Amino acid sequence: MQTELRVDDLARMLGVSSLTIRRDLAELAGNASIIRTHGGCIAAGRAALETEYHQKVAQNFALKQAIGGAAAAEVAPGQVLLINDGSTTYHVAAHLEGRGPLTVYTNSLAMLTDLSRARDVAVYILGGRYNPDLYSLQGSLAEQVLDTLKIDLCFIGADAIALDGQCMVTTPEEASLTRTMLRRACRRVLLADHTKVEAEGHGAAYGGLGDFHLWITTPGIDPGKLDTFRRFVTIKEATT
Repeated sequence: MQTELRVDDLARMLGVSSLTIRRDLAELAGNASIIRTHGGCIAAGRAALETEYHQKVAQNFALKQAIGGAAAAEVAPGQVLLINDGSTTYHVAAHLEGRGPLTVYTNSLAMLTDLSRARDVAVYILGGRYNPDLYSLQGSLAEQVLDTLKIDLCFIGADAIALDGQCMVTTPEEASLTRTMLRRACRRVLLADHTKVEAEGHGAAYGGLGDFHLWITTPGIDPGKLDTFRRFVTIKEATT
């Protein structure tokens, strides 16, 4: 069972400043001893830390957190949102408090803790087959539910972005579900930090940069490649 520990609670218990706690948590996350969350950390145990999802969450945490904050700034009250499961899109949920009223659909079970803190956000979980490695729901059932929805704004991640603008994930099943998400949304925003450019080991394309209205990333993409990508999509760089 996962237990979330909040920064303020840890500071009070240990009699130190919140700044000290955040610095110590960053070090522990770097050692893979914990998983950082928006407001603290998760002490999940070795088995959980070794899952694919938690490995992704721990990687480039600060970059993903910055993207999540920038993404939330694109949200307007009254919108219906779709947030895909992923270690970058996860951070959008933590920044939605106070931006409502909103309706949020997601296939990510990992986002529920942060989404539930925002009292002005109505949360709906898409049905489907549970993937214990990614803490998400996937498959044809989720696609069938999506086909009944009209989404104002969706946030989608990518495991890799090829130089020709193709957006990649690991499996064909993930690619199929993501294509359905893109099809149902009026405005589509890609969330992927600069390390995803030409990342290896991901061979299922769900679409391209031209399928998005906006790509929120982080500084670090080669200027020449950035110019090429700008031919496909508007790009915003979020800073940590």
